[in-house]
Amino acid sequence: MNPVRTICLGFLGVIGVGTLLLWLPITHSSGQWGSLLTALFMSTSAVCVTGLAVVDVGTYYNGLGHSVLLGLIQVGGLGYMTANTLLLLLLGRRFGLKDKLALQQSMDRPSLGGSLQVLRSIVSLTVIIEISGILLLAPSFAARYGWRQGLWLGLFHSISAFNNAGFSLFPQSLMDFQGSLPVVLSITTLILLGGIGYNVIMEGFLWLREYLSGEGNLDRMFFSLNTRIAVTTSLILVGLGTLAYGVLEWRKALAGMPWLTRFLAAYFQSVTTRTAGFNTIDIGGLSTAALCLTIVLMFIGASPGGTGGGIKTTTMRVMVSCTQAVLRGQEEVVVYERQIPLSLVLKAVAVVFGSLGVVMTSTLILALIEQDLDFLKLLFEVVSAFATVGLSTGVTGQLHPWSQLVIIITMYIGRVGILTLMSATLKESPPSRIHYPEESFLVG
Repeated sequence: MNPVRTICLGFLGVIGVGTLLLWLPITHSSGQWGSLLTALFMSTSAVCVTGLAVVDVGTYYNGLGHSVLLGLIQVGGLGYMTANTLLLLLLGRRFGLKDKLALQQSMDRPSLGGSLQVLRSIVSLTVIIEISGILLLAPSFAARYGWRQGLWLGLFHSISAFNNAGFSLFPQSLMDFQGSLPVVLSITTLILLGGIGYNVIMEGFLWLREYLSGEGNLDRMFFSLNTRIAVTTSLILVGLGTLAYGVLEWRKALAGMPWLTRFLAAYFQSVTTRTAGFNTIDIGGLSTAALCLTIVLMFIGASPGGTGGGIKTTTMRVMVSCTQAVLRGQEEVVVYERQIPLSLVLKAVAVVFGSLGVVMTSTLILALIEQDLDFLKLLFEVVSAFATVGLSTGVTGQLHPWSQLVIIITMYIGRVGILTLMSATLKESPPSRIHYPEESFLVG
């Protein structure tokens, strides 16, 4: 039981508990036993913070069922080891070396030192941001449903948005609020904060604290390479995505809306596509070009250390920088005057290649089962599941039970990570002192 196996089995354990709870009659509005496959699908989607649903969450489950979903989303967003460590600390249990190693692996930290301090910061940060989201969203929801229901809706959507889950209690997600400036800005901000990564937020907080206090030498304060890449790449993707959706859907999905609403809808779609799963426009009504754009953005996903999925913004940036280096005839990959280690380049290649393998295999299986459905919609569904996005063209509830199982497995692989899963299942090779002779061959 090495750390990566602990993480993989831990997620399976949480999914199992969630399946049992969502299967029981006490969590259903009808008061009857639900479908076991539906419970497994919804539990996996919640723990993997995906948001794909085969039922209408708002009407199918009662208040207890919604609370169970929120708990699963929170555990999935924090990560199994983070949530498990927090529980051990609350129970007064001893935090051993094995737990520290697993926590280090789940947080992708370079060393064991300071893991507990980082854990406390993550939990505090999560509570502060989610409470802020509730306070920002509740007034808009309360204006339509009253303060009691408005506070509950604010709580549910704040947690769902920050954890990039995409679950909504409204039948059409947030389409009724597409022109609401407070709702759109609040939800997108929560999505961006959750997807950018805890390390990036903490670096920004420390810089802001130093700036406001006037202490320290701000000229010598540099953001880490991870933060610079994550922030700049995310901003570029959001900006280009907003522009692309506006151009592609201006006379289609966005037609008939006021100009401000069109901009908000395009901006919201650009943000939510990268692993959140909410929508303010009909995804099934998007043009083929917009669907292809959405697939690309979903596949890229959020940033490392956050609550989102995908291959991550940093992975894409490494691949782009590799391409630039080859085109310029350079033998070193350089980003922001820093040389990227070869091991990191190889890891990025492995992530992209492994992710493409999972997506294409799952799509092929679905194409064999669902021969009456359009291939692009099946590919869209698979990428949405793998990148833990949750957007759908409306075919999720129509899928065959075997197809639902394929989507469940795809969501799980996307949440734990392709490299983590391979490390957990394959035997680790011992280091070798043998170095083979180098020989070149034709590529491309």
